[in-house]
Amino acid sequence: MPASYAYLGPEGTFTEVALRTLPEAATRELVPYVSVQSALDAVRSGEAEAAFVPIENSVEGGITTTLDELVSGRPLMIYREVLLSITFALLVRPGTRLSDIKTVTAHPAAQPQVRNWLKAHLPEAAWESAASNADGARLVQEGRYDAAFAGEFAAGPYGLEVLESNIHDAENAQTRFVLVGRPARPAAPTGADKTSVVIWQRDDHPGGLRDLLGEFATRGINLMLLQSRPTGAGIGHYCFCVDAEGHISDRRVAEALMGLKRICLQVRYLGSYPRAETTPADVGALRTGTSDEEFAAAADWVARCQDGRF
Repeated sequence: MPASYAYLGPEGTFTEVALRTLPEAATRELVPYVSVQSALDAVRSGEAEAAFVPIENSVEGGITTTLDELVSGRPLMIYREVLLSITFALLVRPGTRLSDIKTVTAHPAAQPQVRNWLKAHLPEAAWESAASNADGARLVQEGRYDAAFAGEFAAGPYGLEVLESNIHDAENAQTRFVLVGRPARPAAPTGADKTSVVIWQRDDHPGGLRDLLGEFATRGINLMLLQSRPTGAGIGHYCFCVDAEGHISDRRVAEALMGLKRICLQVRYLGSYPRAETTPADVGALRTGTSDEEFAAAADWVARCQDGRF
């Protein structure tokens, strides 16, 4: 049996479409799971080699279900990311007209991306969330709901028709997906990488967040995501999910993580991996004083000062 990749199913999700863009997906058994939690648990238990799940969209930001699963439970690590342009279709059972639709369904992350269209075209329709967009299509097939927002490609597998297509409130909307596995040595740096961590403050105090961000800023590291998530310890208790430019093998990134480890209650490393979207300017574009060579030269200078050789 080939090694398996778990993904947010069932068949016909945007997650499956994004997963199939990875070359290695052709050599794996792709197994759908009913939720992000169950897909990631399959990795933790050894049932699957890796899981492929959505983590962020360009309209609403982080996918909280995925972030919370990575924050808690046994540690996992991100190995790859994929960006997929997203546009929705309104899928219905054959013969259904727009005026017949009283209930609609989709994954919760879809609602902010079609909210204005829904208000303009189906203002009286009741919204119900589904485990995934494809699962919403399945529920429409079963007669549970009148319509589902999903990819056009989900119509065929569920015997549905595309009543409306190219639905989106924001132009160029994208969703970011990640391939998650058990902790191991990260892949070698590519020169255009991203490092993800979760950080917990030691205590709540004025300037606490500034102190955390300062570990990145003083080393010239740009942040690509900063999102707070409740810890469950009560109102006002948060951890912070961070995506930073660079790789843990870069001196500036390693020193930033060491700084965070010193001042934070806890730091969870989620991986260093190639960025899905880069431009030529992104590769090797470092602020003066932040290259590995400059860090090494500075360390050498301090050593010479300690030895009286300055």
